[in-house]
Amino acid sequence: MSSQVIKNTENLLQPILEEKNLELVDVEYVKEGKNWFLRVYLDKEGGIDIAECGEVSEQLSEKLDETDPITDAYFLEVSSPGVERPLKTEADFEKNVSKNVFVKLYEPIDGEKEYEGILTGFSESTASIEYKVKTRKKTVEIPFNKIAKARTAITL
Repeated sequence: MSSQVIKNTENLLQPILEEKNLELVDVEYVKEGKNWFLRVYLDKEGGIDIAECGEVSEQLSEKLDETDPITDAYFLEVSSPGVERPLKTEADFEKNVSKNVFVKLYEPIDGEKEYEGILTGFSESTASIEYKVKTRKKTVEIPFNKIAKARTAITL
């Protein structure tokens, strides 16, 4: 059910996003407590503002009301992914080379399941991350299919 709601929402969003030159980062349909939430995360070069999120929310809401693909009551939220943006596709990794990232793996590489460091490259479905162990810099090569979750990471 959840995956079908996400797919339908993505299909309804596509013409809206193309018209406004926006990028779909993610769609979630989740239950929290008694309530269902349909969350849409958008972005564009230079960042997205609240007015653009509001416009997309209104247009998407109209389309959802017309097609009525969701049987449960739900809350629609349209927003930016924030500064720690999720990296879901190979294209996301390619766009974020030279940025600080945090990656969780399905299975350990070199005894670790989590890495945070600079994404130094992405090619042939492999991410190269330079990270520090105490004062030494190391590099790990991570196959894309071993990445469970990834996001950009803020350094202070």
